[in-house]
Amino acid sequence: MVATKDRRRSRVAAGGPGRYPLATRLNSFLSGGVDIETAIRRAATVPGLTALELNYPQHLDALGGGRLKPLLTELAMPLTALNLRFESDLFADGAFTSSVLATRQRAIRLAQEAVDLAKRHGAGHVVLWMANDGYDYPFQVDYARLWADEIDGFRQVAAHDPTVRVSVEYKPNDPRRFSLIRSMGEALLAVREVGRPNFGVTLDVCHGLMTGENPAAVAALALTQGRLFGVHLNDGYGRVDDGLMVGSAHLWQTLELLCVLGDGGYAGTLYFDTFPVLEDPATECAANVATVHRCLEILERLDRAALAAAQASHDALSVRQLLEDLVLPRMDG
Repeated sequence: MVATKDRRRSRVAAGGPGRYPLATRLNSFLSGGVDIETAIRRAATVPGLTALELNYPQHLDALGGGRLKPLLTELAMPLTALNLRFESDLFADGAFTSSVLATRQRAIRLAQEAVDLAKRHGAGHVVLWMANDGYDYPFQVDYARLWADEIDGFRQVAAHDPTVRVSVEYKPNDPRRFSLIRSMGEALLAVREVGRPNFGVTLDVCHGLMTGENPAAVAALALTQGRLFGVHLNDGYGRVDDGLMVGSAHLWQTLELLCVLGDGGYAGTLYFDTFPVLEDPATECAANVATVHRCLEILERLDRAALAAAQASHDALSVRQLLEDLVLPRMDG
C-alpha cells in the first residue's frame, strides 16, 4: 500500500504545471501482439501520464471482467473516460443512423452500457465517435432523417444517466466520405438539439485541422457554452488524420489552444491521440507529456496584460514579438 501511495504522489508531482489529467491512446502500445494489460502497464511507466482512457467495448472485452478495478488501484491511475468504438461489421452502414432499426437500438444500448461502466469505475465521461454515421454519395440518404436519428441516439444515451457526461467527437470524413457531425459548429448544433446539460463536445486537434478549423478558436466557442468535455491532442497537416506528436507541426496553435483552455476553465483530461509508427510508443508519449508541460510553463511566464492589450487592438505584430521573446531567445551580441 505504501508503494501505491508513493506512486500516486509521484504522479501528482509529475503533473508539474499540469492542472489537467494526462492520458494516451493505448492502441499505440499494442503492437507486436502485446495484450491490453501489458499495454496499460507500459503506458503507466511514462513519467507524467496521470490517467487512463480506454476504448469500449474492445479494450474492456480484451481485459476481461473484474480486472479493471484492481489494475486502476494498483497503478494509481484513474479512469477518466471511455471512448466508444463501433467497429463491428454490424455498424458499417451507421450506428445511430443505421437504416436498420435493430442496429440503431443495439448501438444505443452499447453506448448506454459504456455509461454504466464508466460510472462504476468513476470515469464520469463517455466519448462518442460516430465513425460510420454519414454517407458517401449524392442522394444516398435522407439528410433530415439521418440527423433526426443521430440526435435521438445522443439524447437517449445522455438521458440514461445524467450524472455521466457524454460528448460527441466530430470528424469531417473517414471512414465515410462525409461524416454527419463534421465540425464544431455542427457538434454544438447537436448539443443544442439534444438539450441535456450532460451532453457536450470532444475536440480532436487533427480532426479540427482536417475541417479547416483553428483549434483555439473552436475550443473558445465550446467553452463559452460550457460544453467542452474532452480534448484530444495531436498534430497533422490537415489533409488526413495524421496523429503526429503534439505540437510537431502546429506549435503556435497548440500553445494558443492550451492558453484558451486555461483561460476558459477547462478541467477535463488531455488525451494524446497520436499514432507512433516508427517511434517507440512510450518514448513518443513522454515527448507529448514534455511538450504540454513546456507549453504550460511558457504560458505561466506570458505577460497577460501585454497580451490583452495587443489583442484588444488586434495587433498581430505585438503579439508575435511577445511570444517570440518567450520562445525564441535573441542572439544579440
